[in-house]
Amino acid sequence: MEPFVSRDEMIALLSDLVRIYSPYFREKGAVEYTYAWLKKNDLPAELHHFSEDKITRFHGANVIGRLSGDENGPTVLLNGHLDTVEICEGWTKDPLGAELIGDRMYGVGALDMKAGCAAMLLALRAFAKSAKRFCGSVVYALVSDEEGPYGLGTDALIRDGLTDGVDVAIVLEPSSAFTDNAFPTLCLGARGGWKYTVTVRGKASHGATPEKGINAVSEAAKIVLEIEKSELRGHERLGPGSICVLEFHGGGYPLSVPDVASFSVFRHTTLGETKDDIKREVEKAIARAGIKGEALMAFREAPNEGCDGFEAYVVPPDDPYAVSFKESASSVTGKPVSISYFNSLGDFNYLATRAKLPTLIFGPSGGNYHSPDEYVEVESALQTANTLYHFLERILCEQKERGGEKRWEHYTL
Repeated sequence: MEPFVSRDEMIALLSDLVRIYSPYFREKGAVEYTYAWLKKNDLPAELHHFSEDKITRFHGANVIGRLSGDENGPTVLLNGHLDTVEICEGWTKDPLGAELIGDRMYGVGALDMKAGCAAMLLALRAFAKSAKRFCGSVVYALVSDEEGPYGLGTDALIRDGLTDGVDVAIVLEPSSAFTDNAFPTLCLGARGGWKYTVTVRGKASHGATPEKGINAVSEAAKIVLEIEKSELRGHERLGPGSICVLEFHGGGYPLSVPDVASFSVFRHTTLGETKDDIKREVEKAIARAGIKGEALMAFREAPNEGCDGFEAYVVPPDDPYAVSFKESASSVTGKPVSISYFNSLGDFNYLATRAKLPTLIFGPSGGNYHSPDEYVEVESALQTANTLYHFLERILCEQKERGGEKRWEHYTL
């Protein structure tokens, strides 16, 4: 089908975004650029300011806007994050150079997820120009701090009521790249997860007579080994959860038996697993370890209610929005669309489980996200933009032609 966004437009906008260094908590430049771009292109734009003063002391902003039709209809939320991870070692390309080699554009965040943000912006501009009359509305949010520990940008959207009244969320993360599936891939769910710490208290003694003490490091190590043996529940679509020990601390004093040690774990969860399940899992591991000291497990402190962790979710394959989006992707790309599921987590978990929205994840292909020489395949980013345009036109403009009948049911978990 005829594209509504051109390759040259995609390369120009994506290059500008990649050249702006915007690691989480320092994404101000990308926020200001995006706000100015929307204004320049006569698209509604506001800065949605938020602050978190309990843990991170971060004061940030999201770029938000709304296109409203002239009759009732579905409200579509488009979500993407403007922040990236830090530049790591090992790059052979300029991480801020937006170098284009063949169909690959290199740069930190090129894939995760400035290409998705560029696709969103270009699709919005094309839709606003062509859709003079439509039903429903399009709400868009380009947020800060997705890569950080708490997803504060999207958390603020939800807490401030900006997701109220929305019918479906589209998150333009690189679904194809993250699932190692050929483009186009539509993700209809994701695992969740929580971080926790176990602190073990033993008894100090001289290193020459360790039998007089209780070595907290050794006891903590026993618990780690038992936690890693835990049987994990599976799910037909998301698969099982996973356990990753992130860090281990303890000891360090010369010739002294350590009396305190701790370790942290990130526990990815599958559908149906809760914080209580994780707590019981750890308690059983401690019991199996048979330690002499005392062990206390605690989940990480959260700045706001609801962002201490991420719940897993699944959107039914026959959800009408999922079916329509899949058909749009197939029409644009001329290829079959595979259905997959994220094995990790992100802002999409918040939108699905806290805002109670059917949350679809769709984005470009590429490689090396969170790694040296990250790249996106430009053609897939371009087709992401055109798929999004096609989807908006289909459910908002075609509905207008049918007389504004709302044919979608609101989704609940």
